[in-house]
Amino acid sequence: MKAFVLRAYGSPDVLELADVPTPAPGDGEVLVRVRATSVQPYDWHHMRGQPYAARLMGGSLGPRRPRIRILGADVAGEVEAVGKEVTAFRPGDEVFGMPKQGGFAEYVCVRESELAPKPASLSFEQAAAVPMAAGTALLGLRDKGRLRPGQTVLVNGASGGVGTFAVQIAKAFGAEVTGVCGPRNLDLVRSIGADEVIDYGTRDFTRDGLRYDLLLDIAGGHPAWACRRALTRKGTQVLIGGPPGRWTQPAGHMFATLALSPLMSHRAVLADVVRCTTTKQNLLTLTDLIETGRVTPVIDRTYPFEDIPEAVTYQERGHAAGKVVITT
Repeated sequence: MKAFVLRAYGSPDVLELADVPTPAPGDGEVLVRVRATSVQPYDWHHMRGQPYAARLMGGSLGPRRPRIRILGADVAGEVEAVGKEVTAFRPGDEVFGMPKQGGFAEYVCVRESELAPKPASLSFEQAAAVPMAAGTALLGLRDKGRLRPGQTVLVNGASGGVGTFAVQIAKAFGAEVTGVCGPRNLDLVRSIGADEVIDYGTRDFTRDGLRYDLLLDIAGGHPAWACRRALTRKGTQVLIGGPPGRWTQPAGHMFATLALSPLMSHRAVLADVVRCTTTKQNLLTLTDLIETGRVTPVIDRTYPFEDIPEAVTYQERGHAAGKVVITT
């Protein structure tokens, strides 16, 4: 099969289109013919091997070379074959899910627990935009933020992949939502349901005197003591991202905020992106939100499979409104 292989850290040019063996599904795994995948910060952080400090932590970033050889955390496609013990799927089924790696290829093996039937109302391209970004938004709002109907939510970074889902999911859960984004995306964020939209170039949400029950902090950019001013006394700040950097960011921003949390009245918690959609139940929850018309994927650009390096370059610039999707 064709796949973009990562053999060394670097720019998108290190992604090498190569012929590699088609994987065979193990026990509890499903072989998926990839029809679409998506690009996100998770991919280019692994491609760059950044932040550098993470290479020493024994995770998915190796100290000298990548541990993940084929990137692509999201997939949508058709079941090609199933391994032993798989009971929910059979060849020909249309599925979507989050294997966390392997999507930049024609085929990928995915654990049965990481897959769900593709929402019938979505194309493969739309479905591939959902798992990691929407799953992260769901985790941050429902599980970490403990969002309740009637609460006020501020989404800092409302026009990105996670942000566009977060605005819609928060509205679906009965919240009053304010989105923060750049000037060119104000209308987009309004169109997906935000009650109010803040242009970060002309208004600082930490200084305008308004307070929110929940701050979903995707973009970062404000220290913990400043965010405190934007939260109610018992408010919660959910940390998802932060300003990029080579050495410690965005992890440095997030862990610094967590370290200061015990000294402040509001809660600060971290939403673990890697674990956000590892259960089929989360995918089914997202499917229900999609099929009932409460959530719709926002796609900025779509690229053909052979242009994956170009797609990663575009996403890495940080200006995509919604998701960047790949068709195979």
